[in-house]
Amino acid sequence: MRDDVLVNAADIARIADVGRAAVSNWRKRFDDFPQPVGGTASSPSFSLAEIEQWLRKHDRYVEVPPIERVWQRLRTAGDDLRLGDMVVYTGAFLLFLLRDPAAWRKLAGLTDDEMASRLPGAVAAAVPEPPGELPHDDLGMDPSLIRAIAELGEEEGPAVAFDAICARYIDVHARRLLATPEPVGALMARLAATAGKTVLDPSCGIGTLLLASDASRALGQDVNGTAARLTAVRLLLQGIDAVVRDGDSLRADAFPDELVDAVVCNPPFNDRGWGYEELTSDPRWEYGLPPRGESELAWVQHCLSHVRPGGLVVIMMPGVASSRRSGRRVRGNLLRAGALRAVVTLSAGAAPASSGAPDLWVLRRPEVGEPPASDVLMVNAGDDLAAVEAAWRAYTSRTATGSRALPAASRAVRIIDLLDEEVALTPAHRVSRQTRSEPFTAVRGRAGEAISRLEVPNLTPLPVQRELPMTSIGELSRAGVVTIAQGPLRPAAEDGDLPVLTVEDLVRGRPPSGRTRDEQGLVLTREGDVVAPLIPGENTPARVVAAGPAAVLGPRLLLFRVDPERLDPYYLAGCLRVTGETSVRLGSSVRMDPRRARLPRLPIEEQREYGEAFRRLLAYEDAVRELERASDDLLRVGFEGLLDGTLHPE
Repeated sequence: MRDDVLVNAADIARIADVGRAAVSNWRKRFDDFPQPVGGTASSPSFSLAEIEQWLRKHDRYVEVPPIERVWQRLRTAGDDLRLGDMVVYTGAFLLFLLRDPAAWRKLAGLTDDEMASRLPGAVAAAVPEPPGELPHDDLGMDPSLIRAIAELGEEEGPAVAFDAICARYIDVHARRLLATPEPVGALMARLAATAGKTVLDPSCGIGTLLLASDASRALGQDVNGTAARLTAVRLLLQGIDAVVRDGDSLRADAFPDELVDAVVCNPPFNDRGWGYEELTSDPRWEYGLPPRGESELAWVQHCLSHVRPGGLVVIMMPGVASSRRSGRRVRGNLLRAGALRAVVTLSAGAAPASSGAPDLWVLRRPEVGEPPASDVLMVNAGDDLAAVEAAWRAYTSRTATGSRALPAASRAVRIIDLLDEEVALTPAHRVSRQTRSEPFTAVRGRAGEAISRLEVPNLTPLPVQRELPMTSIGELSRAGVVTIAQGPLRPAAEDGDLPVLTVEDLVRGRPPSGRTRDEQGLVLTREGDVVAPLIPGENTPARVVAAGPAAVLGPRLLLFRVDPERLDPYYLAGCLRVTGETSVRLGSSVRMDPRRARLPRLPIEEQREYGEAFRRLLAYEDAVRELERASDDLLRVGFEGLLDGTLHPE
């Protein structure tokens, strides 16, 4: 049977592990590149079988994993308008597979026609409504595709398989789904987790925040029915007691009498049609009627109405919501009641479909008879999400510990100082992101130490350019002189006991800073290995691993393990540095093809001489970079200290 699975340029790039521009370049450069068999002129589709054949022919093939094949078949099984519902049904089927594997084994033994006719009823029996209102119609999916999904679910586990399918669906519809970035969602969930395990998200989208919340009971609602059903099946597959409804939370609250421990929410920004006219007298507006152009303040109060006394709300807000004049009355009432506990500024792009820097508001529903708070935590975090948690822990534990010290880039601001005519809550106006993290004397010491390490290498010029015979790493690999390994394309679990060497560690020349768990397929470094970035450049040199405990090779890194009697590691690192800066371009991205990297063919004694010279050059480069960082810190701390009165000129 002909393989009629279709892929687009982005799919080909993922399969071949190259940038999308590389695929475009291949189409232009190679006359034998497969012709489109569908799609449009701007987004053509290609036969997966023909693409695989071409990649093998040009020695670029990467084995297509089963999940990729299932996803491409699912994606081409119907039109794009039905893809979301087909993904949801796939999740419902995998949930059926998880809950009643014996029933599936009986169905799998039937003919395709018999299996297809009985499957919807079996799924409906195993996944009863109403939780999530899941569909039980297979939307005409081919029986062979159903069997392929079942095989994937049995191999990977239903939850893992569906997470992978969801990830690809989100990639395809990223502009439409507007998912909260996972690191930000995880931060919001951890902040809310201190209040309890019952969590609501009234604008849940595809469930990013609820999944990150580790809730024992999760409630969700979204105006997009497909997104709501997708959230439901994702939560149920994770074993979470979940109820998800579709509908407009502000106009038609699906949980009007429900009080939870915590609410996490990333609502739509700047929604002019949120229901101002019809909701004017709504009892949820305890802190004042939200202005017509301030839909976010309506969401804040809606969320507060759903938490028990002492419960928390963590909500994403546009930066302008902290200072717009139209909302100052509501902001003032939130402060006076002690409901607003923290305002955190994140980096630009942390909120989907927004180019500005959003804020996180942390609110707490006051308990009866509780005296209102006297201050509010403000954090100018940028992309340092760890600083937010540290500041919140320090702020909330002040009474117990008796300490009033807060981490860098955070400050407790008195509410009375905020209740002026503007009621502006912008953290950048109250605390500098570049708050000093070390005293001036320590920064000055770092700069002096970096200067002391600046040993300028001395190389002897030759009167005539030397012609050197060349070889390639591919030839050396075939001869057994060097072995090449590659780190994973994506980060693994970020917790565990094993250290992970990251690209940032390589750039800074520092010890491994990541963490992961012990799993199959990990690549461990050892002394004398050469590590280089998969995408090289001037700021990411190759380095030789020093003596010390083994570390896991991190994402986007290559490892070269040499026979030291035939190839000097420092010599190889220096050659890779030069090769990386002039490597073959694939489209607009630069990627290292380790087999093509070239280096002079020299005897081992001469390699070691060159290797020592390369080592000194790299050490000089490290010292210059450290001096640059120390100098920037010295200037910043010096200027700030002179202005805020903590330093005095000699």
